[in-house]
Amino acid sequence: TLSLMTNEEGGIIDDCIVHKSSAGFLNLVCNAGCAEKDFAHISERREAAVRSGLDITVEVKPQHSLIAVQGPKVASFLQQGIKEDLSELYFNHTALVDVWGIPCRVTRCGYTGEDGVEISVPDDAAVELVERLMSVSDEVKLAGLGARDSLRLEAGLCLYGNDINESTTPVEGALMWTISKRRRAARDFPGAEKIMGQFIAKPKTGKRRVGLVVERAPARPGYPVLNLEGETIGEVTSGSPSPCSGLNIAMAYVDSKYIKNGTPLLVQVRKRVFPATKVTMPFVPTQYYNPPN
Repeated sequence: TLSLMTNEEGGIIDDCIVHKSSAGFLNLVCNAGCAEKDFAHISERREAAVRSGLDITVEVKPQHSLIAVQGPKVASFLQQGIKEDLSELYFNHTALVDVWGIPCRVTRCGYTGEDGVEISVPDDAAVELVERLMSVSDEVKLAGLGARDSLRLEAGLCLYGNDINESTTPVEGALMWTISKRRRAARDFPGAEKIMGQFIAKPKTGKRRVGLVVERAPARPGYPVLNLEGETIGEVTSGSPSPCSGLNIAMAYVDSKYIKNGTPLLVQVRKRVFPATKVTMPFVPTQYYNPPN
């Protein structure tokens, strides 16, 4: 599942993927750009836990690459290199399998909103695995971060460093769904008092992450968001034309007074302002491979 590491002030140190293994351990995948500070945070918390009597071991596996294979045909292509039945591997589930004979961890997930997998593979076999994947079909192609970025934005997914950081909380980032009811009640995580204080506050105050559709001009990070009176009430953190919907879409943080769906706003693009509307995310329906109801 997607989870968050928070600091004592309630800010987000990183967003990460956590899996509970049948072997009794947790498998954590964090952002490469945050790896150093993530490990420092985990090490500090582990030391405190060990002093309290808990038995916790942390093993880092840096000699691994992560390959994301995304799209509606991913299972049919990847199945050619895996003996196990991928139809039984659902969204956010993970398995240790051989992929064309290479030992890998395959997880049904990805940061595009589409069906897909992320494959953790030893560094020395990564190029071989990519070449095997691309040999399966002409439809399997390399894609850059620009393609991933437009897809994750269409799916309403945050980019760490743009849409969330150590100065934003899960409440402000509309990410409270990552914190279970049990953890909310126990308040046993860093920054819990501030986070839960924001969560239960009535009326809502402060900033919130929202989705915007902007007319005529694409919004970019850093562009001001205005109310109809021309007052600055927020800022765009991600924005792009949407290839799938044909709309100009954006994420922004705005004052919580303006988070109702359908609220008309303005976005300043250089020296001009353009109409915008607050909308529900995702902008494009997601296609995750979930178990049948």
